[in-house]
Amino acid sequence: MDKTSNKYQAICIYLALALTTLAVFWQVRAFSFVNYDDPRYITENQHVQAGLTRDGIVWAFTTSHGSNWHPVTWLSHMLDCQLFGTEPGWHHLTNLLLHIINTLLLFAIFKQMTGALWQSAFVAGAFALHPLHVESVAWIAERKDVLSGFFWILTIAAYLRYVKRPRASGYLLMLLVFSLGLMAKPMLVTLPFVLLLLDYWPLGRFQNKRAKDISRETHKSQKSSSQWQELPRLICEKIPLFGLSAISCIITLLIEAKGAGSSLDSLPLKIRIANVPIAYLTYLVKTIWPSNLAVLYPHPGDKLAVWQVIVGGLALAGIFILVIRSAPAHRYLAVGWLWFIGTLIPVIGLVQVGSQAWADRYTYLPLTGIFIMVSWGSAELLTRRQYRKIVLGTSAVALFAALMICSRMQLRYWRNSIALFEHALKTTKNNAVMHYDLGIELKAQGKLDEAISHYRQALQIKPDYADAYNNLGYTLGLQGKFDEAISCLHEALRLNPSHCEAHNNLGLAFQLQGNFDEALRHYRQALQSKPDWALPLNGMAWILATHPNPKMRDGTQAVALAERAAELTKHQDANILKTLAAAYAAAGQRERAITTLQTALKLASAAGDDELANQIRSQLESYKQVKP
Repeated sequence: MDKTSNKYQAICIYLALALTTLAVFWQVRAFSFVNYDDPRYITENQHVQAGLTRDGIVWAFTTSHGSNWHPVTWLSHMLDCQLFGTEPGWHHLTNLLLHIINTLLLFAIFKQMTGALWQSAFVAGAFALHPLHVESVAWIAERKDVLSGFFWILTIAAYLRYVKRPRASGYLLMLLVFSLGLMAKPMLVTLPFVLLLLDYWPLGRFQNKRAKDISRETHKSQKSSSQWQELPRLICEKIPLFGLSAISCIITLLIEAKGAGSSLDSLPLKIRIANVPIAYLTYLVKTIWPSNLAVLYPHPGDKLAVWQVIVGGLALAGIFILVIRSAPAHRYLAVGWLWFIGTLIPVIGLVQVGSQAWADRYTYLPLTGIFIMVSWGSAELLTRRQYRKIVLGTSAVALFAALMICSRMQLRYWRNSIALFEHALKTTKNNAVMHYDLGIELKAQGKLDEAISHYRQALQIKPDYADAYNNLGYTLGLQGKFDEAISCLHEALRLNPSHCEAHNNLGLAFQLQGNFDEALRHYRQALQSKPDWALPLNGMAWILATHPNPKMRDGTQAVALAERAAELTKHQDANILKTLAAAYAAAGQRERAITTLQTALKLASAAGDDELANQIRSQLESYKQVKP
């Protein structure tokens, strides 16, 4: 095939990859944020919503918010908010754009490394369309997956450039891109290991040129002994990359030990090790048959089935032995398998982060290894078969069509939180977290009885679920069942004495019951854990401004607390401005109270909150008539 024909075919493949990916994922433009990690990343994160500001950039590089250190990911979300605000469609499209770019880059680097046009196209197509990758693209909070994937592939591209022309500038460029990738998601720590695999195949750098020439004329055993002679040099070449990976690992472990990584305490090492072969085998099965996918697969803990551990371990050992034995003749098999196994190690559960046993999003980069094995293996298996090209082409088209259908079906569950959580509950068992999150979403929609039902189901599965007790108590309080609510909130505090939300909700419950001393005590305890929290500040200010006992009122302190709460909410919360007005009135500043209430009324009316607007009108009328 001449170069011109090859060039046109490559252009057609680029277009086909981009258009098919766009066709499958375009529907995300109409999807909402989901109430699972999206709030902490965007919808309830004031630093991100402010866009690219000096304070925001400093925060991105210094925060461990969400038990992660990924400043580049934070900056990416800030840029989206700077450009598009909090319109979810545009945030989704940014994820999709990155996924399309990653697909095209993946095709380009494999075509450059191997010269195999169609095998490279298959790897890129499977990467683009596989249903296991839906989560990474459709979940805005998983921007770190597609963004780190972009830097992962760019680092390989920079490495290929350096291999072709070994210069210090090229090496420094590779280090820079790799550093950015680590700051997007620390899962990239395995990339130096993958570069060594690529040195073995397809780059063939384990032997120097002289050794290759000698091996053609010598015995096979001599060839075998010489094929690893460049390995020490290649490892030394990557020491700076391994060093960056080590630094990233240390930072991640320190942060996770204080946050999500605290789940280590509840999962003994033997359970985490036992889950490893099951997780690997599950990933393989779902790669071949991607059904019953869910946003969260709950960890079974000490309920792991021994037979599953044994079957998983034997299956992995068998595949490993076959791959290693075939490596001399089929290097791509060893590279693909070790790529898959190695890149999953940071998230396979040896260091348990969160409550999941495994996750679809973790396969975004590792599955490339499996695609390599299938692509080059299929081509080699049919090398001498008649109609080889027709069979391979037809099979690939049929496979991609199936992947497109499956991915489009899976995408439907990501359209909103209710659909996502309900699907997870249908496809998994004993999923306390999904019951809890579905309860939150139903409560937000005013479906209090349904929310309470799901909170109770979460507690049946996980009796020590402090957050579920807290939200159950709050929702019961909304129904006026204060005694039940207080009992649940006390149980939340028994399980987690520093639970600031439970303290705040108890403060609110006692306040509504007229037990102001207890209310103030719990508000103060909430502020001890979270000093810059507007809700308890607002609660305390209202009590101090409106206490029925004049001796207990303190207008000056009420003003200080309410003004701080208003500052924290940027004077955009009508209820807090209502409290601020009451504080001004208690301090004898009637004109300021009236002006503040007028602003609050405008905000409440604009938000369509008729009940709050009527309360403000009544309060405003009493102040104009100089009533208490």
